[in-house]
Amino acid sequence: QVQLVESGGGMVQPGGSLRLSCAASGFTLDYLATGWFRQAPGNEREGVACVGSRGTTYYADSVKGRFTVSRDNAKNTVYLQMNSLKPEDTGVYYCVAKPGTTRWYMAGLYNYWGQGTQVTVSS
Repeated sequence: QVQLVESGGGMVQPGGSLRLSCAASGFTLDYLATGWFRQAPGNEREGVACVGSRGTTYYADSVKGRFTVSRDNAKNTVYLQMNSLKPEDTGVYYCVAKPGTTRWYMAGLYNYWGQGTQVTVSS
């Protein structure tokens, strides 16, 4: 069975930090592009960050310098470290995977999706 399961979401104050985890089963992530999308109510899903099979990372302009995506191949797990969080970072965060890294930010190219974890940044 192929699964991506996110964890680590929650509520945090502006300027705070959260670390999201995504555990994969049924397939290995080391030859795929893996990363994160997010969606706020009424908005389109947007690419947040991605890491390729060779470790190259990609980030949305809105999160550069604040978020870090990484992968532990031995654990078949992807992480998203989120620092200096802003209210506009609020949304459901989805772990994603697909072959290659071409146009990583296009949601329609991803076949593997987790169910999402809620991140709320609020005072």
